[in-house]
Amino acid sequence: MSDHPTAQRAPAATSPPPNTTLHTAPVFTTPAVAASCAGFVLIGALQALYGPAIPALRQEFGLSPSTAGLGLSAHFVGGVAGVLLFDRRYGRTSNRRILASSYLLMAAGAAGFALAPNWPLALLAALLAGLGFGGIDYGLNQLFSIGFGHRSTAMLNILNAHFGIGAILGPALIGAVGAEHYPAVFLIFALANLPLLLCLRGVRDHAPPPSGDRPSTSTPLRRSLTSVLTVFVTLYVLHVGIEAGVGGWEPTHLETIGYGAGAAATATSVYWLMMTVGRFLVAPIALRFSAQAIITVSCAGMTACLLLAAVPDLAPYAYAGVGLFIAPIFPTGLPWLNRTTPQARRAGALVIAASMAGGVAAGPALGKAIEWSGVRTVPLLLAAVSTTCLAATLWLIRATHTKTP
Repeated sequence: MSDHPTAQRAPAATSPPPNTTLHTAPVFTTPAVAASCAGFVLIGALQALYGPAIPALRQEFGLSPSTAGLGLSAHFVGGVAGVLLFDRRYGRTSNRRILASSYLLMAAGAAGFALAPNWPLALLAALLAGLGFGGIDYGLNQLFSIGFGHRSTAMLNILNAHFGIGAILGPALIGAVGAEHYPAVFLIFALANLPLLLCLRGVRDHAPPPSGDRPSTSTPLRRSLTSVLTVFVTLYVLHVGIEAGVGGWEPTHLETIGYGAGAAATATSVYWLMMTVGRFLVAPIALRFSAQAIITVSCAGMTACLLLAAVPDLAPYAYAGVGLFIAPIFPTGLPWLNRTTPQARRAGALVIAASMAGGVAAGPALGKAIEWSGVRTVPLLLAAVSTTCLAATLWLIRATHTKTP
């Protein structure tokens, strides 16, 4: 199944060949692509630094565990605000300026968090860092989704795989130097943002509108546009909820069914590693298969692995499988969304913001469900959510496909 079905019309003599973009100037130069991947390593590391720093934060500011956890919550709130704010500027302000201001906000917030003399100022700094985080997350995902023609899905998976690299390296760095030295780590992180500003000259200042490989055969009817957007948002909220749910509850579940704390922690690290590996692996696959096919297989595989995770002997391996299958959904869905809803310019911002909200809401929602049913039901609860993701994907395939005249 090709990722780019084209209408059966005779092309004009001057038309570009299929699966090529209609603009001549690339959105990114090669150094800018490398810098963008480095930027995603940094935002992945930033998001993952707050948790390992909690013991030192509690000691320094005299915080309860729940209050110390507000650092990450403030970061996510800032992230959602950053996505929505910079979406309003997208197309009105140059891409370079949007990305530059995002890197500067993230650097200032990270430095402020490191140097804050009290907890309220630290939370404000985390909010500021999250604002820049959201601008980078949205800006680069949006530009990668339209900037590489038929390679956009592959490039988005590579970009987001670097987020996973950062999420693995961040806690490892805190672990190596000790949580008490978290200010130095946040300061190093803040300084690492600044060289990326020099590479923004390689980003096209005004990216073209989505075109080229936007086939008429996969554009939904206007009357169904709201429904399509709603189901896309649902898919993103739920799959990020599964991602956060496994990451947060896998250690507890494995310990409950008889694994040691060390083995449970290692298995959870493998889960995050497999998410990163999965995005690199799917990049060449995305050049040959459609986004719809990839996401369908991903949701089906994720559901099967979550069901297998209910079997104690298979649980650690099944959770690794969940990481592998869930990996492509976020980056692969964005080009599909842009192709099927070109009328809705803000669709990308909506689903990215929704995915962040899903990560925030997953913890309390899953925690309440576990209170009712017990820790052993964690994989089954998540499998039910994954089944809903699969149903949403199949619905979107039907809703966004029309017959060629």
